[in-house]
Amino acid sequence: MSQEKALKTLESLGFTQLDAKVYVFLAKKGPQKAGDVAKCLKIPKQSIYFIIRHLQNDGIVTSTVERPARFSAVPFEKVLDLFVNAKMEEAKQIQRNKEEILSDWQSITPTETDEATPKFAVLEGRNTIFSKIQQMVKQTKKHLLTMMAVPNLVRAEQFGLFDAAFAHPMRNSIQFRLLTELSEQDIDAVRNLLKRTPKLGLGLEIRALDLGLKLNSRMIIRDYEEAIFFINRGADLQATEKDDVCLWTNCKSLVDSFTAVFEDLWRNSTDIEKKITEIETGKQTQKAYVIGDTETAHRKYHEAMRSAKEEIVMITSSRGLIACLKGSSLVRDSTKRGVSVKIMAPITSENLDASQQLLQCCEVRHVPTGYLGTTIIDGQHLFQFKNPPPDEEALRSISYFENTFYTNDSEYVTKTKNMLNDIWKNAQVPSAITLESINGPGGSANASFSDGALSKAVKKITGPMLIENGKPLAEPTEKDILNKIINAQKHPPSVSSKDIARMFGSVGQAVIHPPDYFNLPDMLIHIIHYEKHSSYGAEDSIIIMLLHETSNGYDYVPVAFVGDNPEAIDLWKKVFAGMPMEQNFLLVKKDELQIRMHGNTLFAGWTVQIPLLPPYTLPPAFILIEAYGRVKTGIFALNLPSGYKLINECNGFEAFVTFFHSSSKYSGPGTDGFLARDAIQTVYPP
Repeated sequence: MSQEKALKTLESLGFTQLDAKVYVFLAKKGPQKAGDVAKCLKIPKQSIYFIIRHLQNDGIVTSTVERPARFSAVPFEKVLDLFVNAKMEEAKQIQRNKEEILSDWQSITPTETDEATPKFAVLEGRNTIFSKIQQMVKQTKKHLLTMMAVPNLVRAEQFGLFDAAFAHPMRNSIQFRLLTELSEQDIDAVRNLLKRTPKLGLGLEIRALDLGLKLNSRMIIRDYEEAIFFINRGADLQATEKDDVCLWTNCKSLVDSFTAVFEDLWRNSTDIEKKITEIETGKQTQKAYVIGDTETAHRKYHEAMRSAKEEIVMITSSRGLIACLKGSSLVRDSTKRGVSVKIMAPITSENLDASQQLLQCCEVRHVPTGYLGTTIIDGQHLFQFKNPPPDEEALRSISYFENTFYTNDSEYVTKTKNMLNDIWKNAQVPSAITLESINGPGGSANASFSDGALSKAVKKITGPMLIENGKPLAEPTEKDILNKIINAQKHPPSVSSKDIARMFGSVGQAVIHPPDYFNLPDMLIHIIHYEKHSSYGAEDSIIIMLLHETSNGYDYVPVAFVGDNPEAIDLWKKVFAGMPMEQNFLLVKKDELQIRMHGNTLFAGWTVQIPLLPPYTLPPAFILIEAYGRVKTGIFALNLPSGYKLINECNGFEAFVTFFHSSSKYSGPGTDGFLARDAIQTVYPP
């Protein structure tokens, strides 16, 4: 097969002319640096990165983690599989020509790629994502772990993923494990899927989460070697194709993290057939009933609480925690009798004071949102409640107790208690060191440095005292900031060494208090995602600060900067001169650091080791920062010792923090994160 014919073949499959040239070059030459590809093909260097990134997003080109990265063509057989599944309307034609095309292609003798090298990519679009998942199914040799809600399983079945598993030639020796959540309205859909499951030769085990647990994520893990994790968490079958965004990686640390999350949930789940039977027959509620009368339920609950002798364990909503404080006499009376009281709830700025007051008489820990309100008393009485109270008035009423579920069935209570104990072990104690206590009200972290450390004498100015070009800056509105960003998209700002620089995008902040077994100190992480219409173009970067003893006491010290824009890094080195991280600027490739804003969720992931203060190194991991509550608009300035001045404007939200580490998943309270969804940063030189 001549090179000219190969190019025409690729173009017939949807490649652009330049995409095809780059792919054929990499297929013939093996792993190459981007600069070498540009030089040999005489393509402008600024264009080659765009072409390679496009091919990476389509799963056609991979890269190594080394610096500078080397890019390789995915074997042509896999490229064909991707196109067969991504372009359903052309599948028959491609399939008919597949053998002939492959036969001709062999004459090129493509160099084998090193697929063991850690790689990282974000895939967008339902066809691309499900084609990649189908490819993973076909490549499975031992284990395939899948975690999806029932509506997503229905969509996966429509894309032929189950058919791919059933047709797998090694299905007799592969363990397929599928984890989902099941409600009464999902039973028919699950039964239809089960009817299609062949009874012979498929080691498929399906489990449903036990009552009270929720699937907060969707993921697929193949042979503990590669994984796909969906950034968007929705299960809406009506969602558009573009709504699907996911991370693919073969980085071992990240795959181990996904696996740990899956196995933890798998232990707290039940066989799907048994779960269907329980729901349909009510078997699990042999000694249980629903209390329809609110006054009766309210009275029975309080009587059980007052009779507690050993332990009370409860999980509730963020507003439910405030209700616990309002009824704290029950808690205080119980603890005075020597009863252990444990309360779990999502901690937010709204209920932080309530949690601190409750900590004086009982134990309180943060858990993510979505759990069913549950209270277990002495391992004998179990109460479960409907949706959390919608407002303060409901908190003061007894409407929360309407249709309360109650049981004293020992098997069911014990099983649920074990589940709550597992959740408790991984839950976080609310820390007095919140993001606001570090930043001060309404601003970013302190930015005045003394003796190479973060000083408590903050040189931060907010509100009407701000001056730009000799004129006071007014407090902006949400619309003002959005208009500035829209105008910048039409007229991107230029920059020179003497000019100001202006960046537009999204910025997240996260305080992380990791458990001891992570072997990491407390961290304050800034996640920055600037769009291409910024002065220095598109940029993803991370600043990591550690709590460290300084001449001014303990304070957060910036120790590492990781970014993917060489020109921007040169600017930041000047801006942050004189700070501890000035010797630790790490330039990475696009596939080593990914930051994406999706809805009100900011995702950041990296596949490189990031050196911190000795002896600490931050391993490959990723963070989700998920906004909640009402938008907050603000403006503040930072005067840096380098002489540079930063003015920051944003529309933002308080946010929950989830940190996926190789050992486990860490869930931080809503007081430890902030997401500036619409951010503008202006940098003034000295």
